[in-house]
Amino acid sequence: MPGENLTQQEAQRRAGLLTVDGYEVALDLRSATSPPPAKGPRTFRSTTTIRFRCSEPGASSFADLVAPRVHSVTLNGRSLNADTVFDGSRIALDGLEAQNELVVDAACAYSRTGEGLHHFLDPEDGEVYLYTQYEPADARRVFANFEQPDLKARFTFTVTAPARWTVLSNGERRGEPERLGEGGAACWRFAPTEPISTYITAVVAGPYHYVTDTYRRTFEGEGGELEIPLGALCRKGLAKHFDADDVFTVTKQGLDFFHDHFGFPYPFGKYDQAFVPEYNLGAMENPGLVTFREEFVFRGKVTEASYEHRANVILHEMAHMWFGDLVTMRWWDDLWLKESFADYMGALALVEATRFKDGWITFANRRKSWAYRADQLPSTHPVTADIRDLEDAKLNFDGITYAKGASVLKQLVAYVGRETFLEGARRYFQRHAWGNTTLADLLAVLAETSGRDMDEWARAWLQTAGVNSLSPRVTCDADGRITELAVVQEAPEEHPVLRPHRVAVGLYRHEGLERGLVRYARAEADVRGARTVVGELAGAERPDLVLVNDDDLTYCKIRFDRDSLASLRTHLGELAPPGPATGRGTVPEADGGHNPSLSRALCWSAMWNLTRDALMPARDFISLVLSFAGTESDVGVLQTLHAWSRSAVVHYSAPERRAELRRALAEGALSGLRLAEPGSGHQLAWARFFAAVATDEKDLRLLRGLLGAPGPDGSKGDGAARIDGLVVDQELRWTFLETLAARGEADADLLDAELARDDTASGKRHHVRCLAARPSAEVKAQAWDAVMTSDRLSNALVEATIAGFAQPGQQELTAPYTQPYFDALEEIWRTRSIEIAMAVVRGLYPDLQGDQVTLDATDAWLAAHEDAAPALRRLVLEARDDLARALLAQRCDAADGRTGAQGGPALARG
Repeated sequence: MPGENLTQQEAQRRAGLLTVDGYEVALDLRSATSPPPAKGPRTFRSTTTIRFRCSEPGASSFADLVAPRVHSVTLNGRSLNADTVFDGSRIALDGLEAQNELVVDAACAYSRTGEGLHHFLDPEDGEVYLYTQYEPADARRVFANFEQPDLKARFTFTVTAPARWTVLSNGERRGEPERLGEGGAACWRFAPTEPISTYITAVVAGPYHYVTDTYRRTFEGEGGELEIPLGALCRKGLAKHFDADDVFTVTKQGLDFFHDHFGFPYPFGKYDQAFVPEYNLGAMENPGLVTFREEFVFRGKVTEASYEHRANVILHEMAHMWFGDLVTMRWWDDLWLKESFADYMGALALVEATRFKDGWITFANRRKSWAYRADQLPSTHPVTADIRDLEDAKLNFDGITYAKGASVLKQLVAYVGRETFLEGARRYFQRHAWGNTTLADLLAVLAETSGRDMDEWARAWLQTAGVNSLSPRVTCDADGRITELAVVQEAPEEHPVLRPHRVAVGLYRHEGLERGLVRYARAEADVRGARTVVGELAGAERPDLVLVNDDDLTYCKIRFDRDSLASLRTHLGELAPPGPATGRGTVPEADGGHNPSLSRALCWSAMWNLTRDALMPARDFISLVLSFAGTESDVGVLQTLHAWSRSAVVHYSAPERRAELRRALAEGALSGLRLAEPGSGHQLAWARFFAAVATDEKDLRLLRGLLGAPGPDGSKGDGAARIDGLVVDQELRWTFLETLAARGEADADLLDAELARDDTASGKRHHVRCLAARPSAEVKAQAWDAVMTSDRLSNALVEATIAGFAQPGQQELTAPYTQPYFDALEEIWRTRSIEIAMAVVRGLYPDLQGDQVTLDATDAWLAAHEDAAPALRRLVLEARDDLARALLAQRCDAADGRTGAQGGPALARG
């Protein structure tokens, strides 16, 4: 529907015309437990009263609502003809008065796509669970409203539902639920919220398992006591796995941290955190009722990296209570004002307030890798993006807005100083509480606190796209002393911007097997322009490794000189902390907090960028992983290396080398699995990686043995295979089974038997994925039809089916779907919700064909569909770029020479 895609111009016009005073929203959810109708969607009743002012009496505007039916519309006591004023997504409002009251009574549809009010039926116990998810503009699927972030208002919710349910909203509950007659229903009433935007309102309802706690804080002076009720909830079926105590611990640590640094007490009363099924995102910052994907309730053993990731997400969402909820961007072009800050502040709180002291390693290794990829796509954009409409906004929840923006803020902190930055944040909250802001508002307070002209910094870092590369250039005298060390900055041709970088340059030397590569000198410098000399390092002895951007202060791609690359090829796993002075005339350490794990992570990230940029063959990266991953102490880095090396084989290796490289990875993975400490997170990581790369019969036999599964000939598995300390729990069983299914060694009967063993929502998703992974033309046809010709699958099962369909090594089976994919794109985009359409366009793009034929088909579609929806074209362009990059890397890997890998001229390119 054309009106569903709100434009920025429309939003600006409406914001200039209207001021919203408040909403009263009544939802009747009793229908959630009734049988679905024979025809049409399952619906619930939504009645909304909006009180608002109009600055131009007599003017016209519109309210937003996406619903199957509208029963009645009343404006200022006048009954409007719903069939005339409602077009399926907008309600036309003519003849507005200075003071207005709009009442809309509608039948809204429950969602199966994770958008609006999602309806989930638990296969384990038949219970219904509901939750809302709105960002950027799906509140209009639940109640009539003015759906844009700068029309804030107070919201008062009333919910009717089964009396035995738990029902929550943003505000605190007002009294006990009121029982309604003999029908087993009750009515919950909630206190009005503070002024917030529509997209962060929320309702959660169902027989959730609910745990409570309390946060208490005493403020000095007149601050007094603060007491915040805490809640954590999940489905009943997950209660036995729910470690709410750890969730509450991180929550309290985060609240302490933000109270210490923001100077503005948490402003939303209670703090509930709901872990909900079939969630499209990681989490959402609804004030007072944060929602998370329920995969953060761990059903089996996970590594410490998983707990760190959950803690980081908890803190990211908590930072939003200030950056995004208290102070909100005016329009989605300043989305970074909430997401970049939440990403940075969440990481800072993780490191300084919780047990996860190495959180910056994960930030450097995973978050920034996401940003580097996004910033090299044809769709890259400045951190402050040009958002024309809601479809643009949906796609800009990306690596630029989150991870690059956070990286830029980390650079800003290095540039202006930490306390200056935090004082700017405090003034920002005080000055703009409950309001909406733009880039200029933030720059104004930072200019005040820093005394610097922030416009130049903003132009360089926030208003331009692309990633710079920084490379060292070292000259030494005859005595082996540095005469000059310069940092050379380059930019890609498409975005030729050279930025100011605050960097640390570390010098390392190899001090034998026991001490490895040791940092013996460090200097910070402001890199400007194409070449910057780091004078402080003149006179230091010749290094074996120069690490530009040591300590990860800036956002850039790191390159190496020839000697540094040679050192890393032989000693990457040996980066060690600094030891006592050796009296060899070195420049002393400038800091006492060197973390060698972070330095290693930065080197690994740089090596991966060389591989993706086709400057180093994929086989060389895999060789590095096989040589040094086994000694990696940080399990999060280890898991990232596993993922990268698998991608290197699948996408970047020459096809003729692929089988050999995969076998080498499988052998290395099995060795890592057997050598890892029994029962450790490293052992679990190696087990999962081994399953991902296992190919040969002996590897598959081991997986079957660990499962106790029958062989392909029907022989009974005896479960005799055992690896000391490895517990093959239910989640790991499904991991092994997916590999066996994809290799044709787990049939439908075996997978059905596993589902009977794990007849849960999680088990159902695993089962669907494994069924679709089987190497059969009939299976692929069924999976394709389930996603492309039917909309009966929920968002989670669409995702599982796509993941099973697209398996490496099954190119012959999926090749027939290349042209049907392109033929269906516009119809999918037109008929499916944007969340499902995005999943299909990204997930079923035939990148695993990995050939020029697919690239040509992509170019032909783009040429023939220049008038397609811009957001759809963006997704196809991104997929095309990834494939083109893969083909270039494959040619590099196929080449006999190793110029790039040896540190030739190619390493200086951006």
